Amino acid sequence: MPTYLVTGVAGFIGSRVATLLLDDGHAVVGIDNINDAYDTRLKRWRLAQLEPRPGFRFFRRDITRIEDLDAEIFATPFDAVFNLAARAGVRHSVKNPWLYIDTNVTGTLNLLESCREYGVRKFILASTSSLYGVNNPVPYNEEQRTDHPLSPYASSKKSAETLAATYRHLYGIDVTVLRYFTVYGPASRPDMSPFRFVQRIVEGLPITVYGDGSQSRDFTYVDDVARGTIAGLRPLGYEVINLGSDTPAELLTLVHTIEAIVGKRAEIIFKPAHPTDMLRTWADVSKAARLLGWHPQFQLEQGLRALVDWYMANRPWASSIGTTD
Repeated sequence: MPTYLVTGVAGFIGSRVATLLLDDGHAVVGIDNINDAYDTRLKRWRLAQLEPRPGFRFFRRDITRIEDLDAEIFATPFDAVFNLAARAGVRHSVKNPWLYIDTNVTGTLNLLESCREYGVRKFILASTSSLYGVNNPVPYNEEQRTDHPLSPYASSKKSAETLAATYRHLYGIDVTVLRYFTVYGPASRPDMSPFRFVQRIVEGLPITVYGDGSQSRDFTYVDDVARGTIAGLRPLGYEVINLGSDTPAELLTLVHTIEAIVGKRAEIIFKPAHPTDMLRTWADVSKAARLLGWHPQFQLEQGLRALVDWYMANRPWASSIGTTD
């Protein structure tokens, strides 16, 4: 039975990747430090969906500590490592960039070293559309320059990508780097606009929009991203691949779609645009189609309905989760 290590397994994307791997009959060892980057009730809810499942084992470990990646974790040979543990969030990275370097750079280095030491031949790395900055034309393709990141978060992910390329060159580890575009869905991160807007519109609270709301994002449903991440198991040498919906939507379109689903109007507070915010994101996903046979399947309204359904089912506690602008 193939066995995979999934880091950040209590995270939004990591938990879905682990779920789909288990659905396919694979074994998963998951690690997560359950940090307080946002309300840990979300992380514990996701983990609670995984822990009863056959083939799943969980260890509370921190990838920034090389001693946490010991022989106990690697006792069973892994067919691949999915590094989905990350400090995410563009704006917060400006306030505390050290956290992002620790997890996204040092943590990635520790995992690559562990792959080398324990003979793991496949490494899948979660990266970000934030690398494309403001100087590239849309839709973004993987050949464009990514050397002018706008935030410490994007810089840390660029560093992780180059470390993975180095380990491919030195040790022959097969690497797939996946650049995610604005992932959303049930049990998503509360600092992201889809969760935040759903909660605040349902509860009758104001939402904050930075800029005039015309900025657009390539909102991508979490199950599409999880499928694409698992498709990255194919032997590719070293490849960077976009995973996005290829159908960007303006921020106000997101708001109006949620309004229609929940049947309430949003109270919107407009504030000046943030200097780390990109005006638009839009993924060219032709490389994912060619190399992975992957295509996005979920439309925005369909995915938002799933998020709203999850929120309403978990409203007694989800309504009290802190959401930050």
